[in-house]
Amino acid sequence: MVGIIIVTHYTMGEALIACAQHIMGRALPQLAQLAVSKADDPDELMKRAQELINQLDDGSGVLLLTDIYGGTPSNIANRLIVPGHVEAVAGVNLPMLVRALTYGHQSLDIAVSKAITGGLEGVLYMLPTVPQDEKGD
Repeated sequence: MVGIIIVTHYTMGEALIACAQHIMGRALPQLAQLAVSKADDPDELMKRAQELINQLDDGSGVLLLTDIYGGTPSNIANRLIVPGHVEAVAGVNLPMLVRALTYGHQSLDIAVSKAITGGLEGVLYMLPTVPQDEKGD
């Protein structure tokens, strides 16, 4: 199963994991997070990230999901990429995470593709809905 590590500012990853567990209705042992703060030593973060990769990689690869491209979390994720083995996607949101988890039993490249489409398709402009009892005849 593809391992997934959420690399984000502060506690965003923790919140995403709690929400994903609620939605999926089960424990998610292939999922971990690395919280990044301004006070953290980048070399120590790299070491912790590599340890998480080693823990979660069962040979299927690892997908790193990060928040803002160009920020410290994404820069750390970028340094960890090993094409075909450790891949990274920026712009993590809950639809992206749920889609990646849903397809984590497939290959890493499919999990990456599904994560991206899930993230994109999960962003919608919402129009107000009119309750049925307020519609005119």
